Amino acid sequence: MDHNNKKIVTRIPPSPTGHFHIGTARTALFNYLFAKHYGGEMVFRSEDTDQSRSTRVFEDEIVAGLAWLGLIPPDITIVRQSERASIYREKLEQIITSGHAYISSEPSKQNPEEMVSVVRLKNPNKDITFHDLVRGDITFNTTELGDLVIARSINDALYHFTVVVDDELMGVTHVIRGEDHISNTPRQILIQEALGYERPIYAHLPLILATDRSKMSKRHGAVAINEYRDAGFTKDAIINYLALLGWNPGTEQELFSLPELVSAFEETKIQKGGAVFNIDKFKWFNREYLSSLSTEEYILYLKENKNNNEFVATVSPGQLEKIIPLIKERTHIRQEFVEALEAGEYDFAFTQPNYEIELLKWKNDTDIIASLPRLKKVQEILQTADFSTPENIKAALWTYAEETGKGEVFWPLRIALSGKAQSPDPFTIAHIIGLSTTLERIAHACDKIKG
Repeated sequence: MDHNNKKIVTRIPPSPTGHFHIGTARTALFNYLFAKHYGGEMVFRSEDTDQSRSTRVFEDEIVAGLAWLGLIPPDITIVRQSERASIYREKLEQIITSGHAYISSEPSKQNPEEMVSVVRLKNPNKDITFHDLVRGDITFNTTELGDLVIARSINDALYHFTVVVDDELMGVTHVIRGEDHISNTPRQILIQEALGYERPIYAHLPLILATDRSKMSKRHGAVAINEYRDAGFTKDAIINYLALLGWNPGTEQELFSLPELVSAFEETKIQKGGAVFNIDKFKWFNREYLSSLSTEEYILYLKENKNNNEFVATVSPGQLEKIIPLIKERTHIRQEFVEALEAGEYDFAFTQPNYEIELLKWKNDTDIIASLPRLKKVQEILQTADFSTPENIKAALWTYAEETGKGEVFWPLRIALSGKAQSPDPFTIAHIIGLSTTLERIAHACDKIKG
């Protein structure tokens, strides 16, 4: 791409009026990837001019979230529009003096009997065509816009004016944002021309859609990044998945590190159509990244969340190590593990199961006593079995199970070891709890039947 050897500068300018959501994160990521791919930089500013809704709490959350994702430095200097009123006044005076804008005395919208002095831009009423890197040439006729109000007063510039001034003063060369901002572009171009500013290059990203292709909402998964983080989504998975929402590398590769995304990212591969958010695919990405963690790293991951189940915070690493392979296989995000833990799905690894004796009876048997000789035979076989892998345990029992009946053998064994009708298979459980505990639990089940 030809940039006339000019350093590329993109920007992420969130309004701190709400939580840091995936839409803002995706826009920031695309700006970051584009700038870094061409050796440029992405600048940050806080568009906090809506004083009734903007808060430092939301600003801090956005900054912390972007820093956690690795898109901005954690100690970044924050440019706030609320602190730049004098700059905007100077530019308003300049545009009025040049004759491109004027002060208009008009009835207040809040109180029609009160007159206020707003600043309006003189609309040249012409066609404006701009080139969009995603959508090609787009043309607007500006006549219907009228003379734009660009300030409530000489000391209170509005959004379109402040954005244009800040982009110019911050050296922004490319404006990459959601397609819902397309209609803002002709307004901002008119202001740029009136101020004598060079027009930046635009790229409007496809919106993020729900699976039914409706607008994304919280019920579809449009929650704050912090909520995804607390649930156990890793920053690597978030970055990877968001990059593929509206961009396609043109290859079969799905897993990318951030440096790999920087290298592969090209604006020509940004899609025009809406990007569908699929929570199951998002979870798949997360499990792929979790699978690469060592046992020690995975244990730290499980204990990260301050809202985690109390057990996770108190159990010893040695106890958790036993079930990490099973957790990795069954868990996409930490919250799934917490919920499974609270439901008792992993109790078998730490406590003697407590269950009703009737649960030991296989469905085809008429009497529970039929399970007793089978459990005793299993106990006998396992005394000399290789417990190094679940497969070895299964192999040791398989011939007997085929002769006697798989359900007849494995059902009472599952109950004896886990106490539950739904649990991991008995070979996995036996491998996790070990030979001694396995034999003890089978003996306890036999005693229950005898009793």
